Amino acid sequence: MTGSKRKKKNAIWRKVHALRCEDFKVWGLRRLPVLEWAPKYSWKTDLVPDTISGMMLAVQQVTQGLAFAILSSVHPVFGLYGSLFPAIIYAVFGMGRHVATGTFALTSLISANAVERLVPPMNSSFTTSNHSVVLGLSDFEMQRIGVAAAVSLLGGLIQVAMFALHLGSATFLLTEPVISAMTTGAATHVVTSQVKYLLGMKMPYISGPLGFFYIYAYIFENIKSIQLEALLLSVLSIVLLVLVKELNEKFKGKIKVVLPIDLILIIATSVACYYADMEFNYGLEVVGHIPEGIPPPRPPPMNILPEVVTEAFGVALVGYVASLALAQGSAKKFNYSVDDNQEFLAHGLSNVIPSFFFCIPSAAAMGRTALLYSTGAKTQVACLISCILVVVVIYAIGPMLYWLPMCVLASIIVVGLKGMLIQFRDLKKYWNVDKIDWSIWVSTYVFTICFAANVGLLYGVICTILIVVFRFPRATTLSLKQIKEVECRFKPESDFESLQLVKIVSVNNPLVFLNAKKFHADLLEIIRKESTEVQQLPGDTNKCEQNTLLNPLPNGNCHGESSAQQLPSEKRIVILDCSGLTFFDYTGLSVLTQICMDSKKRNIDVLLANCKASLIKAMKFIGKLESESPIFFESLSSAVGAVQLHRNVCKLNEYSEV
Repeated sequence: MTGSKRKKKNAIWRKVHALRCEDFKVWGLRRLPVLEWAPKYSWKTDLVPDTISGMMLAVQQVTQGLAFAILSSVHPVFGLYGSLFPAIIYAVFGMGRHVATGTFALTSLISANAVERLVPPMNSSFTTSNHSVVLGLSDFEMQRIGVAAAVSLLGGLIQVAMFALHLGSATFLLTEPVISAMTTGAATHVVTSQVKYLLGMKMPYISGPLGFFYIYAYIFENIKSIQLEALLLSVLSIVLLVLVKELNEKFKGKIKVVLPIDLILIIATSVACYYADMEFNYGLEVVGHIPEGIPPPRPPPMNILPEVVTEAFGVALVGYVASLALAQGSAKKFNYSVDDNQEFLAHGLSNVIPSFFFCIPSAAAMGRTALLYSTGAKTQVACLISCILVVVVIYAIGPMLYWLPMCVLASIIVVGLKGMLIQFRDLKKYWNVDKIDWSIWVSTYVFTICFAANVGLLYGVICTILIVVFRFPRATTLSLKQIKEVECRFKPESDFESLQLVKIVSVNNPLVFLNAKKFHADLLEIIRKESTEVQQLPGDTNKCEQNTLLNPLPNGNCHGESSAQQLPSEKRIVILDCSGLTFFDYTGLSVLTQICMDSKKRNIDVLLANCKASLIKAMKFIGKLESESPIFFESLSSAVGAVQLHRNVCKLNEYSEV
């Protein structure tokens, strides 16, 4: 062995021996978030709201599981399994405390393409005479779930591979307009897929480019085949669901438990269908036989994995993007953090492991997350409680769902997609903030409608990158100018003392999604800095002119005056010089607005100087910036003068009180 190889081997062994138990503990907490929140779980304060939320969530998991399984072109019972196993896996590995993983409309729609392509439909019911050894279902149904499980397995492996490659840090490319447009377009596809059940029509499976338009063309061509009984029941169900859900939302502050209208509607229509024998008297399509129990695990057919690569990538990307947006939203709402890369691992394992239990691809859903918000869920215990109730349904209540009308199930799904569909309202704010973001939203939505969700997502990302690449070279990055004593009115010593808690920061780059996170992190570091500021010598003034994103000026100048210890009891001031902020987008402006609002909670006022009219208009439109004093100023001089005036008034008030 050569000397270099021996040294390399010894270095590796030294690193191995240097590992401590504490390192393994930190690694375990990072990769198994359940070890962090479970020991701190408050049984007294959290168990009751989690139990209530879990019961409500179980109803939605069961209904969506049945509907999304049919949307995925497999037997409804496999949707129940998909509502059980992924939720358990995510509770262990996921970081979103209000994210309910399970069956998902978009991933079901994508996997249906592979199922219909590899196992074409046949003229048979869900249960035929040719039974398999699993659940008494037909070989046809087992072949179909085998394809869907293969898509789930390969999609999960792709997500785990992305976790290993640390691609979670690349999520900054997924801007809010792109995600909003993609999910809205995909929700439109899901609604379209449910139209045949709402109208009671028999319709062949239609997919591929422009399949959205072919579906409606087929409906208009065969409009005479609409079943009036199914249409009437669908309309009544949708009206009832929307009305009760709106009332629940309006009075959620006055009532502790919302009315489970989904469960009530399922029970009522199932009973009515049974006693009126609507399946035979009116030809109403029902869910059909639901087998009892959970079969032993079995690996998906590995030989078809090369044939489902396209769908697997779609499931991996679309499912992750939609789920991450919900996790980040809940983290922001309830003040905790989410690791983008860890979410890749959590959702990857939530697809890989359940694929051995006959599960369709899974992801988080907006409707379930909104339900956890409204019912006051605290942790993932709510999802685990819902899993217990789903098991009860699988073993005891499942066969009773035989008479559930498909049109009612479709109505529940369509109303559940309301949260995604109302994202059309985002167009107004994008138009007022940045018209290029508006155009990206519209074009991404059109691509999603014409082709598929994964194609729309890819188009949106590429379009966003190209636009930024073309906009950045045109942006003028300004160097920070020295602030004259006369301009800042630092002449009197008393005035200088009144400005010792003022910090001036120059924003010298456009504020867009590419640098929004760094802008947020750098500015928070400056705001939170409470130690004595380093004195700056006169010879170092050239450092103030460096062309960086954020250039802090200690105590509001570049002339090297000594700074005093910050007093925690006094309000601090941060003045942002926005003269270099040549353009911005919705993501960057959201970060800036959030910083302004969050700083108030820390007893810090953020003032903006040299603001363009478009920036002021957009910030006033995008956020609630109520303040007793103005925050927008024409120049640094006027901003510093306002601070001085405010401090002098406060001193006069103190003297008058004395």
